[in-house]
Amino acid sequence: MQWRSLVVGLVVLRLSLSCVLWLTFGLGPGVSFGFNFHLGFNLHKLDLLFREDKGTESKGKTWSQQIQGKRYEQTASTCPQVGQQPPPQRSYLGLFQGNQDEYARRYSSFPDSLKTKMRGMARDMFYFGYDNYMKYAFPKDELNPIDCEGRGPDVLNPSNININDVLGNYSLTLIDTLDTLLVLGNVSEFQRAVRLVIDTVSFDKDSTVQVFEANIRILGSLISAHILLTDPKHPFGEVGFEDYDNELLHLAHDLAVRLLPAFENTNTGIPYPRVNLKTGVPPDSINETCTAGAGSLLVEFGILSRLVGDSTFEWVARRAVRALWKLRSNETGLLGNVVNIQTGQWVSKQSGLGAGMDSFYEYLLKSYILFGEKEDYRMFQSAYESIQIHMRRGRESCNEGEGDPPLYVNVNMFSGEIMNTWIDSLQAFFPGLQVLNGDVDNAICLHAFYYAIWKRFGALPERYNWQLQAPDVLFYPLRPEMVESTYLLYQATKNPFYLHVGMDILQSLETNAKVRCGYATLHHVVDKSKEDRMESFFLSETCKYLYLLFDEDNPLHRSDNKYIFTTEGHVVPIDKRFRERQWSDLGPCEDGALSQTQSNHWHHRNTSNCNRIPEEQRYALPLKSVYMRQIDHMVGLF
Repeated sequence: MQWRSLVVGLVVLRLSLSCVLWLTFGLGPGVSFGFNFHLGFNLHKLDLLFREDKGTESKGKTWSQQIQGKRYEQTASTCPQVGQQPPPQRSYLGLFQGNQDEYARRYSSFPDSLKTKMRGMARDMFYFGYDNYMKYAFPKDELNPIDCEGRGPDVLNPSNININDVLGNYSLTLIDTLDTLLVLGNVSEFQRAVRLVIDTVSFDKDSTVQVFEANIRILGSLISAHILLTDPKHPFGEVGFEDYDNELLHLAHDLAVRLLPAFENTNTGIPYPRVNLKTGVPPDSINETCTAGAGSLLVEFGILSRLVGDSTFEWVARRAVRALWKLRSNETGLLGNVVNIQTGQWVSKQSGLGAGMDSFYEYLLKSYILFGEKEDYRMFQSAYESIQIHMRRGRESCNEGEGDPPLYVNVNMFSGEIMNTWIDSLQAFFPGLQVLNGDVDNAICLHAFYYAIWKRFGALPERYNWQLQAPDVLFYPLRPEMVESTYLLYQATKNPFYLHVGMDILQSLETNAKVRCGYATLHHVVDKSKEDRMESFFLSETCKYLYLLFDEDNPLHRSDNKYIFTTEGHVVPIDKRFRERQWSDLGPCEDGALSQTQSNHWHHRNTSNCNRIPEEQRYALPLKSVYMRQIDHMVGLF
């Protein structure tokens, strides 16, 4: 009898061990710790890191195996008995067939009455934030929407760069919002705001600010408002007033001159990240800057040079871009994230599409669109092709074939190997840039991935870990990138799906971010706790793109002239006068800047273009239901 008891005990022990393994390694129910997202573990999740260490990382059609292991493939395979034919292989996408009609029912139409309602909702959102800023915060830089107070630089803590990089004691929110007032059709308030800026704003301040932020938020807005005031072809009607004497342009020029010391005394021509508006570069300034911060000045500086007839501003901005371009990897064509401006050595070798990199790519293309400099487009083409080769994972086509949806990951600039498993919310701008580049197919898929994250949390976490299906950094400061891409995709496709996306975003912001005097940063996208800050880009970009999404008859859409948005969402015309300059050259094309012959070396196949979208898909869902369901599953929606 003892041996029987021993056998029974061994059987029970084996069953218990199997049960533990079944639960632990993702072969059974997932485990959740109050976040409402799947945390089932699987040994295959570590596969990517092991492969990367061995230098054999796959860049094929599947990246979700780092999330789900090979569970899908295993479900389709059994061990056939002798003499039997193996069962037919089940399609990976067959797991996501489900009830596909639910997506068509929800997204395939959007009534005009609902569009009108959403346009009004976006308008009300803007004015709730703007009116309360003017009531409680002006002339300070930002509104604290919970306490209903103004916010300026943190003078007691100069090292608080999260605040001081942006707030310069120059009525930031009012300036950043000028052209949004015109987009909403409020000419009288636009004129009042312009007069307030002329009468109250000075840049002769002992404020140390980030060159990048001052450029895109302040300089860009002043230039945009000046052009709209003086351009006889602008679409917003009679917006000028008799006594306007180019004061906004003079302010813009004054600010740009105060930013120029950042470009002095650097061995590479790459600017210092910060300047004091009164005294120049601080003596304790660091020698490190990010690629986007140094390489995203060309649009505003270039327009200013053409408006005032002084090549200096465009020349220093273009020299910085060329210097960064020269430092790209010879192996991959990629750039890093942070560089030393004196030595030219990369401090951070991570290459991605989000923070520290995003607007560098954006301004290569937009500079070409505005100025027609072929050098800019050749650099953009080369960078885009390197991105497609080294960062893009997933199936070749967004709307066809097997495998995972396209995803752009952070990689080592020299090897192209994955460096981490998160993407950040700033990367949500990239589908919009892909639209401008004609790659609508890839834009649709990447946007759908970010939309799935939004649906899950009612916001975009600052960083989302696609391996863990969970946020890495939990706050959301009301960023506009997701809305911007939604707007541009709707303009490109006119697909009602994107109106539904915009409605979801609007309703989420109303529900999760609205407070007593405005809209507050979400401190935690899961529990929806808040921080008392409303950044200026919420009014300048987020509300603007939401309004334009639902306003089909906006003058910007009906004008015979074409316009483009800066990286801060400011409206500038695509005008032939910006393709003309009074000077002969912007300096020699330095070593490393792409020449026509060099560009051939980097020319790879174009992975997609507008013509690749079949005509029948233009009015159906932009992404097939099975692929939508697949993406929803990959971010833990079911």
